Amino acid sequence: MKLPIREFDAVVIGAGGAGMRAALQISQAGSTCALLSKVFPTRSHTVSAQGGITVALGNNHEDNWEWHMYDTVKGSDYIGDQDAIEYMCKTGPEAILELEHMGLPFSRLDDGRIYQRPFGGQSLNFGGEQAARTAAAADRTGHALLHTLYQQNLKNHTTIFSEWYALDLVKNQDGAVVGTTAICIETGEVVYFKAKATILATGGAGRIYQSTTNAHINTGDGVGMALRAGVPVQDMEMWQFHPTGIAGAGVLVTEGCRGEGGYLLNKHGERFMERYAPNAKDLAGRDVVARSIMIEIREGRGCDGPWGPHAKLKLDHLGKEVLESRLPGILELSRTFAHVDPVKEPIPVIPTCHLYDGRYSDQSNRPGADRERERRRRGDPGSVRGRRNCLRIGTPAPTVWVATRCWIWWCLVALPVCTCKSRCRAGRKPRSQRIGRRSFAGSSEPLEQHPFW
Repeated sequence: MKLPIREFDAVVIGAGGAGMRAALQISQAGSTCALLSKVFPTRSHTVSAQGGITVALGNNHEDNWEWHMYDTVKGSDYIGDQDAIEYMCKTGPEAILELEHMGLPFSRLDDGRIYQRPFGGQSLNFGGEQAARTAAAADRTGHALLHTLYQQNLKNHTTIFSEWYALDLVKNQDGAVVGTTAICIETGEVVYFKAKATILATGGAGRIYQSTTNAHINTGDGVGMALRAGVPVQDMEMWQFHPTGIAGAGVLVTEGCRGEGGYLLNKHGERFMERYAPNAKDLAGRDVVARSIMIEIREGRGCDGPWGPHAKLKLDHLGKEVLESRLPGILELSRTFAHVDPVKEPIPVIPTCHLYDGRYSDQSNRPGADRERERRRRGDPGSVRGRRNCLRIGTPAPTVWVATRCWIWWCLVALPVCTCKSRCRAGRKPRSQRIGRRSFAGSSEPLEQHPFW
């Protein structure tokens, strides 16, 4: 059967924050771009991002991108790509201001500047006092971001294919990727989208877990497409567990709740995070807080309920006015999925699968298959996905690229960075010389003692 062909300069698979930002950059450059999404773009899973985007704007206090970088490297257990982290933290303010100029309705301070809330794992002066560094649009930052990017794509004439399901990457006789096949969910029509560049922005795979914050669309389609096309993957075992998913439902309760002053309790009413992280307390890194909750549960101090043992997230002391202005989405989600009113009683929470930290390897020399590397720390969404960025659009060689949420950063401030085939390795330190790197294989902690296992 001969498939109908739609030809574009680039095809982007996935219309979350990453995919729409990549498509916008391509369209703004004057290239034709097809944006494929198996749901309407503003229903992509980025819409569930709540807390905000961490960047050293310094709107609440003096701040420095180097302090932000320190927190990010530390939060990654020193295995993050430090070159990429440095670049992200340096250019973050420019990215936020460009989003603001696009029309993203950030919450505001009384003097009109962008509101920034405290978030876990963020400090001043290299591990000092708690930093308020996370720019937010109430607790619906992802919602605001998606709608802003969708409007910009319409303005710049991106061709959007809603409810189209990408099937497989297409390779030519030389093994280079030359587009993708996709099926229209409504009609069943199968089309070959031919492109000079193909970008994978297909989101995570959290639905493989019973309890997850992920939407039902996060089924790992992009990983399957890559593997079937012979693209190597790595770090598939790296997942982030968010400490506060609604018990029994898995729905995300943003870290911003604790940033606004909420705190965790065990069944004795004790603020147990004071024992595990005396300085940061409830705003310690996500891995620290999640492990602490699991230790409390395993040692019999978890709260009982129809959903099993859990911790309680107390917000009622903040007052109705603060909750309705700063955390309106959390009020709605808690009443719907936990059947509790945070204005009057605490929310039952438990660690739940949240973010997928694997990546597509850059170790393959297969023609036309360039991938971007990604490494994510266990920390704040939107602030810590660090990696290099190169994108070649309109160049003779067909390519496939991988986009994740950090495209929101990279496309805003630096796309394209280069077009050289050497992929800008000049001046890059060998892995062995980058400070603080260590291997999991060198850890002395037995795997069976991990609180999650």
